[in-house]
Amino acid sequence: MTDTRPNVLFLFTDQERADLVAPDGLPVETPNIDRLRESGTWFDRAYTPTSICTSARASVLTGLYPHAHGMLNNSHEADAIRKDLPEDLPTFGELLADAGYENGYVGKWHVGQSRGPESFGFEYFGGSDDHHDNLDDRYRRYRESFDVDDEEITDRVYAEFGGEEMLVSGTTSLPPEATRTYFLADLTVDAIERRAEGDDAPFFHRTDFLGPHHPYVIPEPYASMYDPDDIDPWPTYAETFDGKPRVHDQYRRYRGVEEFDWETWAELVAKYFGFVTFIDDQVGRILDALSEAGLDEETIVVHAADHGDFTGSHRQFNKGPLMYEQTYRVPLIVRDPTEETVPESDAFVGLHDLMPTFLEWADADVPDGIHARSLGPLLSGDRPAARPDSAYAQYHGDEFGLYSQRMVRTDRYKFVYNGPDTNELYDLREDPNELRNLVEHPHYADVRREMQDRLVERMEEVDDPLAGWVPKTFA
Repeated sequence: MTDTRPNVLFLFTDQERADLVAPDGLPVETPNIDRLRESGTWFDRAYTPTSICTSARASVLTGLYPHAHGMLNNSHEADAIRKDLPEDLPTFGELLADAGYENGYVGKWHVGQSRGPESFGFEYFGGSDDHHDNLDDRYRRYRESFDVDDEEITDRVYAEFGGEEMLVSGTTSLPPEATRTYFLADLTVDAIERRAEGDDAPFFHRTDFLGPHHPYVIPEPYASMYDPDDIDPWPTYAETFDGKPRVHDQYRRYRGVEEFDWETWAELVAKYFGFVTFIDDQVGRILDALSEAGLDEETIVVHAADHGDFTGSHRQFNKGPLMYEQTYRVPLIVRDPTEETVPESDAFVGLHDLMPTFLEWADADVPDGIHARSLGPLLSGDRPAARPDSAYAQYHGDEFGLYSQRMVRTDRYKFVYNGPDTNELYDLREDPNELRNLVEHPHYADVRREMQDRLVERMEEVDDPLAGWVPKTFA
């Protein structure tokens, strides 16, 4: 009997902003992700459960918020709360393998130090690096196959980080074909071609690019594709930090970008844009390989990112204890050629909703007690009554130190709980750039109370351990 369940190709990026590939987004060349979006469903209100790599990736695997899976901060750092995901938590990789899927994985892992993709139901094909949990050195061997000189990086921009210079951007002397980004696409194309020659078992393949995360070091022609002089300051660059939690300004100093002017930021943004286009070209190679293998009509393709990137928005670098749209709203595209789907959904969805969605496509049982819901009904245009009417997210800290935050975002408002400092309230209709904190504004007192209540409701829904304490701070 032929297995008619679909294949799934999951293309995951690191630190890609939603506005880079949104229908009305930034002026960045992404023709391949655009064609994926134009033939699939764009989720306009997709949010990461937390804006930090390990925690978000663990949420995708488990369908849980960080407080429940325990990976509260990055696993590779010395201050990691946990160095590996608890073994007793069900993950979609293992459940897909149990359901008969052949699972492959390429690229970044970053969910633990001692247990890699092979421990979670995947065959790992390589491509990561030692910063992201030291899976192998296959890229080094790949690069040695090219007749190129030692890599030189020009146009370097540094930030003063922790008393040391940290490379933020530059131009590599390597040709595109010798870079890790290209290598990851090569591994993916190889995996697709092998699947095409295999048996009738459905496959799930995941490719995790290591970009466009900083350092934004990319080859030509991408490094000079965007002219910094043509890049206007972000509207959020008008940030004054007036009325904001003090950690916002402190984080800018901590990251070593306090002295960056817009001329410097524009140079970084230009490299960031070039990185995105470079990855997009690799996505094109992968999609072409899928078509040439005759698998495109039976393979669902998903594109998403673990979280966004400030790149100068709110005068900030990277991500951190700031729950702005630039790092919490993420791209999410699903192209399902096996079903008729809607072109866009404005429902609030979470990145971790992918976990039960993958299992539903595989006709596999979804574990009880997860914090996610399948995207399936939304793809067909249904609006299930159980769907949240808001986005909820958490942040627990990184190398800057533990810093507990909770966020709820509705159609018009966003409320952020900051335990050690002032809370935040934004009217996104009147202030889409989140420049004015209204939490103490008397005209918004009723809105503040309503949003506080809504936040507590969302916390209680997922058994957030702070649900018993946070309401007391609102009294």
